[in-house]
Amino acid sequence: MPKHIKIFDTTLRDGEQSPGCSMNIEEKIEMAKMLERLNVDIIEAGFAISSPGDFASVEAIAKVVQKPTVASLCRAVEKDIDASWDALRCAKHPRLHIVIATSPIHLKYKLGKSPNEVLAQAVRAVKYAKAKAKNVEVEFSAEDASRSDWDFLVKIFSAVIDAGAKVVNVPDTNGYAMPLEFGRLIAYLKKNIRNLGQAEISVHNHNDLGLAVATSLAAIENGATQCEATINGIGERAGNCSLEELVMALKVRQDYYGKDKRTQINTKFIYPASRLLSSITGVQVQPNKAIVGANAFAHESGIHQDGVLKHRETYEIIRPADIGRADSKLVLGKHSGRHALSVKLKELGYTDLDPNGINNVYAKFKVLADKKKEITEWDLEALVSDGLKQVQAASYSLETLRIETGNKTQPTAELSVKYQDKTLRSTQSGNGPVDAIFKAIDDIIQRGALGIHLLDYVVQAVTEGTDALGRVTVRIKKNQKTYTGNGANTDVLVASAEAYLNAVNKYLLRSE
Repeated sequence: MPKHIKIFDTTLRDGEQSPGCSMNIEEKIEMAKMLERLNVDIIEAGFAISSPGDFASVEAIAKVVQKPTVASLCRAVEKDIDASWDALRCAKHPRLHIVIATSPIHLKYKLGKSPNEVLAQAVRAVKYAKAKAKNVEVEFSAEDASRSDWDFLVKIFSAVIDAGAKVVNVPDTNGYAMPLEFGRLIAYLKKNIRNLGQAEISVHNHNDLGLAVATSLAAIENGATQCEATINGIGERAGNCSLEELVMALKVRQDYYGKDKRTQINTKFIYPASRLLSSITGVQVQPNKAIVGANAFAHESGIHQDGVLKHRETYEIIRPADIGRADSKLVLGKHSGRHALSVKLKELGYTDLDPNGINNVYAKFKVLADKKKEITEWDLEALVSDGLKQVQAASYSLETLRIETGNKTQPTAELSVKYQDKTLRSTQSGNGPVDAIFKAIDDIIQRGALGIHLLDYVVQAVTEGTDALGRVTVRIKKNQKTYTGNGANTDVLVASAEAYLNAVNKYLLRSE
């Protein structure tokens, strides 16, 4: 097997800690399956002891994922390790990821321990984890390593490798390090850890100063062989190292980094993975985001357009097809058939849709095609994402919606909703049409009895033109937990009703 840089994806653990990015178990499983298609080496499925939901998610992902290693985070204490192992028992390739802080500021103010106490605790934890099973891998992370004493890192990493750790992780927890500085740290560890031949160096870098990808690349140049990253760079505060940016930097600049520093990522699934995550969380990437942003392959300047038309590489260093953003060759409209739609979806990277999935998208496609002259790639992605995010056990579905509104008319919504083979109706007035719709839904679902509260209502045009497809994201809250719903339609009022109902269905599903 050729050497390669391993990608440890922590979208489902560190990424989910990003405000507004929580996922339910079905969404995590769906994302894990996409990460497996992306061919990441390790999936960090969660922090098993943190909640019953996280435990269940780790356990479920461990059951469905076949090729990648599945990891669970745990502090350097036995109860955390026990919980993680119980969740990982059925994984084909389980990994216990143990973390303890090592910087002076964390030792003094967070742990209240001396360096020797932390070292002893780390060794005990690794030995305890390693004894769980013959096939379990142990990774050890020194939290806030970039602000730790370098010689102490050498000492603690050497000790945990002796105890059985096969990966030692060097996190820039607060995004504090400069690229050259962090590269020197990795080089120092590689030179001075006496038993590093028995383990590999990993890095986990945050983006507080916008340098997470740069520090990760510097680490790779100096000997790191595993990088921890997230889709769209989501994560705590300013996020983590962006998987798509790191992977494509290594691929595009193979002339600089060398063939031994390639990843095994199937880059054609990068864009579908990005879009799926945005659909699940309701958090869209900025238009000018590298690799996956809406404008990443857009050219407005006349000079740029002329150059690209003559030869693509004048202004594009990445082909859209390389990340699953295939150039459109099929013009889709109301006269297009199911076969043409299926081919186009495969070009866009949606290769796992079964016949029922194709039929569901096709039904929505035909409705949209009657309203638009031409269906764009953005339209298709929105239709597919809208289908993917629906909760299978949803209780409520929109049947009909009629709105009366105007500058001298009290906005009124007449709504009918399907619920367990029954049709429920309500007519309500509001300060605006959306307010009227939400009040009608509140009346049907008896929101007062449910005790849920509306947090956010966001509208985005995901396609261009006056007949643009609009996406609505609704977030509701109950008992400190949030639930995100999405709706997509050329009629933003219909999308609003569908998004609200979708969020309510997710709440009902989790509360069963």
